[in-house]
Amino acid sequence: MSSHDIFIGETIGTAVLILLGGGVCAAVTLKRSKARNAGWLAITFGWGFAVLTGAYISAPLSGAHLNPAVTLGLAIEGGTQWSDVPVYLGGQLLGAMLGAVLVWLAYYGQFHAHLTDPEILDDGKSVEARESAAGPVLGIFSTGPEIRHTVQNLVTEIIATAVLVLAILTQGLNGDGKGLGVIGVLITALVVVGIGLSLGGPTGYAINPVRDLGPRIVHALLPLPNKGGSDWRYAWIPVVGPLIGGAVAGGIYHIAFA
Repeated sequence: MSSHDIFIGETIGTAVLILLGGGVCAAVTLKRSKARNAGWLAITFGWGFAVLTGAYISAPLSGAHLNPAVTLGLAIEGGTQWSDVPVYLGGQLLGAMLGAVLVWLAYYGQFHAHLTDPEILDDGKSVEARESAAGPVLGIFSTGPEIRHTVQNLVTEIIATAVLVLAILTQGLNGDGKGLGVIGVLITALVVVGIGLSLGGPTGYAINPVRDLGPRIVHALLPLPNKGGSDWRYAWIPVVGPLIGGAVAGGIYHIAFA
């Protein structure tokens, strides 16, 4: 795979991943959406299908990493060259930001209706507190903990990501140089659904640094009325935690499977 193919494949695949994953969060969250209040099952399966679609599209070009934690785990395992890692990461971050913008465009009217609704704005917080806290639509773009406990939140992301990356590594991902097969894509998507159902409750299961960071940057930049803060105090956890989890999975693979 050339650097050009890797970058284009990761950009397109990650954009589709975030478009469909962020899209299901928008559908469940925003007023005037037909899927409002559809619940956690809709979100977990929506993200699983998002992984399935993005990976299937990008696999022929880049091997469908779509996640820096996966790329790191594969580099440690030996299936990805370290010199290609920055290319993967660049495409993934750009794709994540593009996908978040597409979610905003697809739900443009719903974002405006939600963020100008008196019931949403009348939360008892001062303007200053509202602007510094996680805004009312931040959960569409990025993750946040139900209980803020730095160690627990970090450990949760490490554990969940290690499960994901280890599941990918033990499929022999990129073992033949051709990336994910059709069955591998499906298995990975189902693993993501399982992680969401089992381990997603505490932090919203970022399990992917760019899935959280790229849309969070877009949230901070978009001209959304009354959007509130982007919760940058928490933002390092869904970046660092998954990277550690990916590295742990690569280490476990070497110890147990290599």
